[in-house]
Amino acid sequence: MTSIFLHKDEKPSEAQLQKAVGHTYPVWKTFADYTLKKYPEATAEWHYSSEKFGWSFRIKDKKRVLIYLLPRDQFFKVAFVFGTKATDEILTGPIAESVKTELSAAKPYAEGRGIRIVITDESLTDDILKLIDIKLKY
Repeated sequence: MTSIFLHKDEKPSEAQLQKAVGHTYPVWKTFADYTLKKYPEATAEWHYSSEKFGWSFRIKDKKRVLIYLLPRDQFFKVAFVFGTKATDEILTGPIAESVKTELSAAKPYAEGRGIRIVITDESLTDDILKLIDIKLKY
């Protein structure tokens, strides 16, 4: 499933984002604001990858993306790439089993294991905030 924003020449506005992700917008804001509060040097930006994938929002430090927020129709996905140490901490820590299963199943690449978590409500908020903390730690 691709972004709801596909037009390269039209970077999404906050109002368009709010309408697109609907009732999940406050959760999106929670994740973005939390990441920027914990890592104030980070930069937040919209990124257009291709016609197939459209626009995504990412928060990154100088070298790596900390968190990806992927807008969909009335929900969004949050995505991370975790290295070995972070993966080990997640798999042994107090994180939702659904997240651990997704991470265990993710194919390991040189940069780590990538996961995408569907956010349709606030039920995984605490787990995602823990994942942000772990990502910042490593």
